[in-house]
Amino acid sequence: MKTVILCGGMGTRLREETEYRPKPMVDIGGKPILWHIMKIYSHYGFNEFVLCLGYKGEMIKEYFFHYDIMNNNFTIEIGQEKKIQVHNTSTELKWKITLIDTGEKAMTGARVKRIQEYIDTDTFFLTYGDGIGNINIQELLNFHNKHGKIGTVTGVSPLSRFGELIIEGDRVACFSEKPQLVEGWVNGGFFIFNQKVFDYLDDDDSCILERAPLENLAKDGQLMVYKHTGYWQCMDTYRDRELLIKEWESGNPKWKV
Repeated sequence: MKTVILCGGMGTRLREETEYRPKPMVDIGGKPILWHIMKIYSHYGFNEFVLCLGYKGEMIKEYFFHYDIMNNNFTIEIGQEKKIQVHNTSTELKWKITLIDTGEKAMTGARVKRIQEYIDTDTFFLTYGDGIGNINIQELLNFHNKHGKIGTVTGVSPLSRFGELIIEGDRVACFSEKPQLVEGWVNGGFFIFNQKVFDYLDDDDSCILERAPLENLAKDGQLMVYKHTGYWQCMDTYRDRELLIKEWESGNPKWKV
């Protein structure tokens, strides 16, 4: 199974970082958040990736093209036939990465539609290039295979950004600094889809996965939710990035596997 990662957005709410690099390349603990996401899937044995590139996609191409020599020790023989021997036994040696330019202005649904030809199995993973968590990928896959529908979305209930006040008259009866969302579950990415999902997508730049495609899948009874109650965090803002860095520097980040 391949893991498709959406890497093409401009990340306007994180302009401090994304003015110079694509959002998936924003650094968390010395590695781009994209690397952290890929490590989650790789831990469960899924090492084939399709990256949907757009805004500043050439930086992601360059990162992986030079990955071996920039992240490892190596021996080089200078001469007419240059030879490089990389000294490494890391699990990334198993990674097979397909990098596809899906257009700078394309929305999420169009990006997924444009990588259809690279999906050669009935089922594939899909997630965003800015969200991580301690998702059990194998349990997610088992859930998807069991229900037999076209799609599965991981539902999460993240912490609210604002303190919640429980009020009785003019008195604060309870104050919670970081309450769970009152609304309940939200889209946390970490999807699984069958090939039939491509029938719900089109190639037009304006096709947004989270609009008509997912809405129609839900209306047709073909979208199920895997409820994840563990750690999950997106990186929408500079504040989110600072939270992730702080978590990484704690020495035991909750998403690390």
